Amino acid sequence: MISAVIPAFNEEKTIKETILALAATGQIAEIIVVDDGSCDDTAQKALLAGAFVVSLPQNSGKAKALAVGVRQAKGEILCFVDADLGESAYEFRHLIPPVAAGKVDMTVAVLPPAQKKGGFGLVKSLAVFGIKSLGGYKAKAPLSGQRVLKRKVWEAAAPALTGFGVEVGLTVACLRHGFTFQELPVQMYHRETSRDFAGFCHRGRQFWDLLLTFGNLWLKGRVKT
Repeated sequence: MISAVIPAFNEEKTIKETILALAATGQIAEIIVVDDGSCDDTAQKALLAGAFVVSLPQNSGKAKALAVGVRQAKGEILCFVDADLGESAYEFRHLIPPVAAGKVDMTVAVLPPAQKKGGFGLVKSLAVFGIKSLGGYKAKAPLSGQRVLKRKVWEAAAPALTGFGVEVGLTVACLRHGFTFQELPVQMYHRETSRDFAGFCHRGRQFWDLLLTFGNLWLKGRVKT
């Protein structure tokens, strides 16, 4: 059984299209939206689109939202999906088969190049450096939130994951626990952050969460010292 988990915070504009696109793949048995303390109509629109919705009373961050969704999910294969993919979520049809067929334990979406410049590349550089240092692999898409994985990968990584550090934590867990993964190019698109105050705040939170995640991986014995 394959379950999709979508952490969503104020995504009323795209959540319906994202859910419908996932359903259209014909490969996903259940779609779970974790409404992470939204103050808009994200939850209502997700329900109307046919998803099972779990609403958190306040914004708790991506790692916790995913953890809540995984606990609800019945599948042994999990799709982690960003809520703002819209119709391009249909591209999950390319990410699911290698995992479902047992060829790899996780697939990671490599999205097309960004259409506009966001930050200065510090967050991505830190992610690449951390994964390379701790796992010996230079990732093409270290921050990609679009992943399909076996539940055992999540269980190995979950204790060390913090906020926006989910993606790098999952990759390091694969490398350190002997799981296999594949990065696959797909035609997915989502909202890009800009070089404005909100964008820099977002990237600042990402940078901090990456540092915490790498520290947790080290201290909890998830990586070799």
